Amino acid sequence: FMMTRAAGAADGAAWPRFIRTVTLHDHNTRVVLFGTCVLGVAAGVMGTYMVLRRRSLIGDALSHATLPGIAIAFMVMTALGGSGKWLPGLLIGAATTGLLAVGLILLLQRVPRVRPDTALGLVLSVMFGAGFVLLGLIQKMPTGNQAGLEHFVMGTTAAMLSADALAIAAAAAAVVVTCVLLFKEFTLLSFDPAYARAQGWPVGVLDVMMMLLVTLVIVIGLQAVGIILIISLLIIPPASARFWTHGLRATLVIAASIGGASGLLGAAVSAVLPHVPAGAVIVLVAASMFVVSLFFGVRRGILARIIEHHRTARRIHRHHLLRAVYEWLESAGRLDDAVTTPMPTASLETARAWAPGERPAALRRARRDGLITRDEVDAVRLTDAGLDAARRIVRKHRLWELFLITHADVAPSHVDRDADTIEHILDPAMTAQLEAMLDARILDAEALGARTRAAGTPPIPPSPHVLSTADRRPADAS
Repeated sequence: FMMTRAAGAADGAAWPRFIRTVTLHDHNTRVVLFGTCVLGVAAGVMGTYMVLRRRSLIGDALSHATLPGIAIAFMVMTALGGSGKWLPGLLIGAATTGLLAVGLILLLQRVPRVRPDTALGLVLSVMFGAGFVLLGLIQKMPTGNQAGLEHFVMGTTAAMLSADALAIAAAAAAVVVTCVLLFKEFTLLSFDPAYARAQGWPVGVLDVMMMLLVTLVIVIGLQAVGIILIISLLIIPPASARFWTHGLRATLVIAASIGGASGLLGAAVSAVLPHVPAGAVIVLVAASMFVVSLFFGVRRGILARIIEHHRTARRIHRHHLLRAVYEWLESAGRLDDAVTTPMPTASLETARAWAPGERPAALRRARRDGLITRDEVDAVRLTDAGLDAARRIVRKHRLWELFLITHADVAPSHVDRDADTIEHILDPAMTAQLEAMLDARILDAEALGARTRAAGTPPIPPSPHVLSTADRRPADAS
């Protein structure tokens, strides 16, 4: 009975607390939400470059390496007669050992037989272990104790003050502005550092500057989400953003938005549930956004890939259908009256190796799109649009055959199979480039036919720009 009453009282108190959080009624709530939001934005921006450079785990090692710096700063300030709780001093110590860890990692990676992951694991474990040893020594100091230093491990978001939030906002603004001003340089460094060095860019200086910005983000996030969880804000938002776009600018914006939303929503949920640590909730909110992006991202999401796979399969089946009809008409010598010549479906079935259900589905979709007609039960005929599409498909296939024979040294016995694996992904621009590579000046039917016969392939249909449906209609009307 007592437990039921306590649960009911807790539920009754949660709803007013939710209203006060949503309406930003409390000053401390506004401070915490603002601080975590801007921290998430800065972490999303810098994390994008770290993910692109495959240096995410360096950020993890850097965050763990801040613990001994915090402990050393506390001991130094206590030895100098202070309380040891001055936050700027603790953060300076954290930044110092963090940068030292980065230097050690880069130095160890230059040692023969030391792999990059080995260097990361070595520095991370040693520095984190040293931090806990120093915390144990602080407990035994006669002039003080840990003074809450263990909160830096998991973070104390609720204890954020206005001055802390303003410091986080200033640091986040500096990070974002620097990334905007050095967008071109950081982009080049992230994708091709060797090319940047060849172009004369100061790669070493830019690399150090990038690591300084990462260190700044980690240091300002220690109080909010802690040493262990700050790396999540550097990795999860950019990893989620890459499921939504292919462009770097859009990735930076989306990563910053996901990071800011994670900090905002996570702190809000923690304010409604006061016994739940805010740092852990922020990470869980970011992880939920990653799951949503993983399944529903419009560029690389699982659902988008499934849809694209089905679209590609349907396009390939249509290409096979139209190409089979065109080649049958070509072998029968009926291309001149193709739109009036029916092709038996029995011949269509043997022209391709169809999987069960593929051929009827391809026929239905082609008929629905106006590419073929089925006036007879056991035969199909191409429409004007279908003939034009079939000519384009066959032309593209035979252009690839000719290219593979003349430029890639592929055996004629294998060229049909090899061309069939790639022709379906060619866009018009690539086809035009291929025509230019094969000398577009002789692409008339007779000259190109002689060239293809010499190569051992069937003649290539004329360019669809010359014999397209749109070009024929005025002539027919006249």
